[in-house]
Amino acid sequence: MRTSLKATLAAAVAAGALVALAPAIGQDRPESILPPGFGDPTPTPAPRPAPPAGTSARPSGTPQPTAPQPTASQPAPAASSSGAMIQPLPPTTPTGIAPVVPATTPAPVDPAVLAQYEMPESARRSLTTVGPVAAREGGLETDAFGDADGRYVETLMRRLTAPLPSRWMSILLRRALVSRVDTPARINGADFAAERAWLLLRMGESVAARAVTQSVDTDNYTPKLYQVAMNTALATGDPAGFCPLVPGAMRLGPARGWTMAQAMCAGLSGNPAQATPLIATAKRRNVASGVDMLLAQKVVGAGAQGRQAVTIEWDGVDQLTAWRFGLAMATGVAVPDALYASAGPQVRYWQALSPSVPLAARLAPAESAAGQGVLSSAALVDLYAAAATDDDTQGVASAAADDLRTAYADRNPETRLTALRALWGGAKARPAYARLVLTARAAARMNPALAKAEADHLVASMLSAGLDRTAARWLGSVPAGGDAWAMIMLSDPDAYRRLSYADLASYSGGEGDSALKQRMLFAGLAGMGRLNTGDIERAAQSLGVRIGADNAWTRALDRAARSGQSGTVVVLAAIGMQAAGWKDIPPEALYRIVGALRAVGLDGEARMIAAEAIARA
Repeated sequence: MRTSLKATLAAAVAAGALVALAPAIGQDRPESILPPGFGDPTPTPAPRPAPPAGTSARPSGTPQPTAPQPTASQPAPAASSSGAMIQPLPPTTPTGIAPVVPATTPAPVDPAVLAQYEMPESARRSLTTVGPVAAREGGLETDAFGDADGRYVETLMRRLTAPLPSRWMSILLRRALVSRVDTPARINGADFAAERAWLLLRMGESVAARAVTQSVDTDNYTPKLYQVAMNTALATGDPAGFCPLVPGAMRLGPARGWTMAQAMCAGLSGNPAQATPLIATAKRRNVASGVDMLLAQKVVGAGAQGRQAVTIEWDGVDQLTAWRFGLAMATGVAVPDALYASAGPQVRYWQALSPSVPLAARLAPAESAAGQGVLSSAALVDLYAAAATDDDTQGVASAAADDLRTAYADRNPETRLTALRALWGGAKARPAYARLVLTARAAARMNPALAKAEADHLVASMLSAGLDRTAARWLGSVPAGGDAWAMIMLSDPDAYRRLSYADLASYSGGEGDSALKQRMLFAGLAGMGRLNTGDIERAAQSLGVRIGADNAWTRALDRAARSGQSGTVVVLAAIGMQAAGWKDIPPEALYRIVGALRAVGLDGEARMIAAEAIARA
């Protein structure tokens, strides 16, 4: 008994020694940093024997029997490889050879079922309401087009000539086109989005146009939307935007551009072995040639493992197309200034919005874009602030950036005013409207008592950025009957009294075409409801403004306003402002536009448009 106890203690001590030595033994191997259980092989469960014939299945909740353990005479089954499907062994034949089980062909997956996994119903967007900007984010209400005929609204958009002469009308039209609105009757939601995006492109709003096309699921794209989406990708210098659309576009709307997009997307995805034969096939079929083909090849080479350098020469190219502009922007190729003259002004606005253009080259188009409403005053100031610290910005642009810093930050009011005059082109010059947009918030910092001589320009500058209440504080400091007084009378959001005919007659017309500006002031005040009825009739006769003119456009505008269709009113108002400049817009059209916008709740935009007429006529 004592011997047995000693043997037991010896065995226990030996086991404890092995346990104590285990960590030391493992020091020559790297210690795993994975949590417990990671990396350990998953034990393979033993196959459960099938129940004897005639035995019913065990009901749920009944304890499951323990699988029999292998004995010494019965070898354990071999562990299957990781990830293999565990299945019971087939029954053996009397000879001990398993019968051959014929392989079954899996049933094809229903495409509709597959689509549910690719994009579940909760993530799908309906074509009933389309647009990237909701009303709470600054867009129009969803019923902005009411019960208007969709084909009628589509026709209006298609025939609208853009860009428009008014910055504030352009801003309002962009707001309407990007709003999340209900699709009007008798038109497909994707096609309606295509028309909106196409108009935005013609306005120079490339980024907004891309947002509208991307607010539609690719499963719902139509041939028209595919075509417009290609142009939005080019206008934003983003050929990678083709890639999600290529399969559907080749199926529904094949075109030469999409054939080249296949090759470019193969190159951008790091697959030059696929892109090279596609380019060769395109060359053989004469899908593209010259600079168009070279630009596509340069995009292919820009992808991973592209391994090809392409030099772009513009000699002999006399037309700038969306294809050439977009691929040049994507690959960092500078487009000669002479080619921009062959395209519409909206291409310059695309250039201003392109991040691939160097800062020094973006300043001039950015000013044009700000005057048009494509860029805000704050965005233009930010661009100049970035250019001020850019080593490549030299000459006039650098001097303007320095003057802008002085106009905003100098402590001396007279020094700030001097900097503003320099930015406007001199004390006696009439500033370019884009420069008024640039200096809007610097003008708002001026003291009215110290800058009465520049009041007209300062008030116009503030109103170009919508600083209406700031401008209204100048009313007591500006002379009655001047441009600044007229703009404040039109833009003041808190005006509580109506003007008389004598007040209107005191306006001299200020700088520019005085007779036109007198008519514009009358049209704006009458449209805003800030004149008595008797004074409206009297002034209309004395100034020769036919505010009672009746035609198809005025009738359509009145119907839309009565129905509360703010979106239709905006489109029709833009139709009425198609002109080369403010001098070509009839005052009676301004009267109708301002009144219709007020009728559908767009008072702020109506006031800004009326004040802009005084600043730019």
